[in-house]
Amino acid sequence: MSSTLRLLVIWKSVIFAALKTNEYSNINNCSSSVSKFIFLGFPFTWEIQVLLFSIFSGTYILTLTGNLCIICAVRWDHRLQTPMYILLANFSFLEIWFITSTVPNMLANLLSETSTISFCGCFLQFYFFFSMGTTETFFLSAMAFDRYLAICRPLHYPTVMTVQRCIRIGAGCWVCGFLYFLLPVYLISQLPFCCSKRIDHFLCDPGPLIKLSCVPAPATEIICAVYNSVLIFSTLFFITNSYTLVIRAVLRVPSAEGRHKAFSTCGSHLAVVSLFYGSIMVVYVSPTAGNPAGMQKYVTLFYSVLTPLFNPLIYSLRNKEMKAALRKLFRIVRFNQSHGRNL
Repeated sequence: MSSTLRLLVIWKSVIFAALKTNEYSNINNCSSSVSKFIFLGFPFTWEIQVLLFSIFSGTYILTLTGNLCIICAVRWDHRLQTPMYILLANFSFLEIWFITSTVPNMLANLLSETSTISFCGCFLQFYFFFSMGTTETFFLSAMAFDRYLAICRPLHYPTVMTVQRCIRIGAGCWVCGFLYFLLPVYLISQLPFCCSKRIDHFLCDPGPLIKLSCVPAPATEIICAVYNSVLIFSTLFFITNSYTLVIRAVLRVPSAEGRHKAFSTCGSHLAVVSLFYGSIMVVYVSPTAGNPAGMQKYVTLFYSVLTPLFNPLIYSLRNKEMKAALRKLFRIVRFNQSHGRNL
């Protein structure tokens, strides 16, 4: 109990120190006049910028299409209206908004001479991007728990993981995800920003924003690092523990076909977890000032743009039920198109 109290006192003092940083906002800074930031983005030639625009535009369209197909397949195929696929449809809906929070602005900046974003727009992007990333970690944890119950507790699964409870879990993921990062976003928004408004990134990320502060902000940086580490390691530990128990249970299944089916489903989830956590741990586990800006940009590009594209491919290509539902969906679409032409 005494050690817990000491930790609370230390944490309280760190937050207080972060809040006190704002008292120096009038010392050698232009914080009061900062109305916009300038993204440095990717400093390439115009031809390469156009090429990047084409690639990222195609990636964005494919991501929207792939995730929308999964949502429609779950919505229209009654066989997929189970907790596992309801969570997957929510996850696909989340991925659509996750990539939309950054890519349209990045595409506009690739073709503009000055890549700017307003002060309020910057912190709104920061909040929504990180809130949806946090929500993604909670959904991956919920999906791991669902697979644990289905494989390790099959007799209890229908009563424990009902559709209504699955919906409540999904709602909890959304609410907790959008509440978690309120304090870090508020603390960084209160920093005194210097006259240099150039962010060496393609989005509003805490590391480059903290570097623009006129005064050192170690407390704010520590709080961001602690928030990131607690979120990443707690959810990753939960997911790893769940799939460890799942793998142990699958290995005891006597049927080779049953083992293959279980491994196929869990393999899709583990592939998504590996892509997402492998990239975010590179950037956000350590304090933000210790990471090179160039590495931050390209790793952030990977998990913010490419992983939402890979996720529908992974889930559809490795799942027989999903492939069957997508084929049925495409047949319906083709039938409606041909019927419309005949009319």
